[in-house]
Order: sequence, then structure tokens, then C-alpha cells
Amino acid sequence: MTHLTRIATVFAALAAGTACSTATVDNPPSKDPVPAVQLERGTEAPVGQAYAFFAGGCFWGVEYYLENVEGVLDVESGFMGGHKDNPSYDDVLTHTTGHLEAVRVRYDPNRVTYRALAKRFFEIHDPTQANGQGPDIGNQYLSAVFVSDTDEQEVTEALIAQLEARGYDVATTVRSAATFWKAEGYHQDYYARTGKKPYCHVPVDRFGDG
Repeated sequence: MTHLTRIATVFAALAAGTACSTATVDNPPSKDPVPAVQLERGTEAPVGQAYAFFAGGCFWGVEYYLENVEGVLDVESGFMGGHKDNPSYDDVLTHTTGHLEAVRVRYDPNRVTYRALAKRFFEIHDPTQANGQGPDIGNQYLSAVFVSDTDEQEVTEALIAQLEARGYDVATTVRSAATFWKAEGYHQDYYARTGKKPYCHVPVDRFGDG
């Protein structure tokens, strides 16, 4: 690929809202032929464990940083909040499904609280960006917390209030959790598998207690 061709390819991808994968435009991940797997929202977590759902731009970076939190057992990349059943990544990129790139966090509540996870979420992405995250622009990259009950809602809203009190114009929305649709296999544990680092997520001490 020539230098001019590479530049043209990157700009074309950005224009299409597919910046989540432009960081590897010369070496895109191999696609897994296995379709997305439905994970029903009503499925109960294993005994002694719980789920949390967050959307903050490209799910690769959110997954990477939340997996490193003590007490987190697993993080899966997928889609939530839209109207299309069992969407593929290509479906979501059309901007017509209403889905956000999201992660499902499975954690041990005896080792880490929901508040700690939500707080970390606000620290690893920019909650003030209203049109995406970093260079990833589009409705699938919006910032949102999908809450499962009033306790999670109150915790999330309290954290947002803290940030606003510190001068942040928070764009993150608080939504009711719905069906979580797992993304294709080549999206799972992307940075852990490739040895690369997130390009639009970085930890920031936004609460002033770091």
C-alpha cells in the first residue's frame, strides 16, 4: 500500500464513522465467521457475581481498562440500546440500528463495588464528548451507562453530579439496560490478543482523589 493510498484509506474510514478500526487499517483483525451471540439481559449472573453495562466509544478500550480492575472476572464487547435484534458490527456501523458499542462486565461484588466500576468508567473515557469518543465519531460511540436497577441509577447520577460540581459538562446518558448482544469473536479481548494499547482511551483523575 502506497503512502497516498494509506492516507486515502484512513480518511475514507473516518468519514464512514469506522475509526474504531482505523488504528489498524494496514493490518485489520481477521474476522471470525461465527455470528454474534445473543446474551439475554434477563439471564442471571452466576451465584455471587453481578453484571454492569457501559458504553464509552470503541469497546476495545473500555474492555481493556475495565478488565484490569481488581474484582472484575470478565468483560465482553457487544452492543446495547438499539432496536435491531442480533446486530453485526457492520449493521451497527450503518448508524441505523440505534445500538451503542458497549461492554458487559462480570464482577465479584465482594471484591469490587458497582460504584468503583462506574467511577473507573468515567475516568477512562471523556464523558464530556457528545459526538463520540476521541477520533471515533458516530452514534454508536456515544457515552452511556446502562443501569439495571434504581441503586445503579442513583450511584451513576451521583458520580455525574460530582463531575459536574468539578466543572465537567457531562454528556453521558443514563439508560435502562436492555438486551446485550455480544460482538463477533475478533472484537473480544482485542488489545490483550494483539499486544497493542488503546488509542482513544486513557485514565484521567477526574474526581480529584487519584
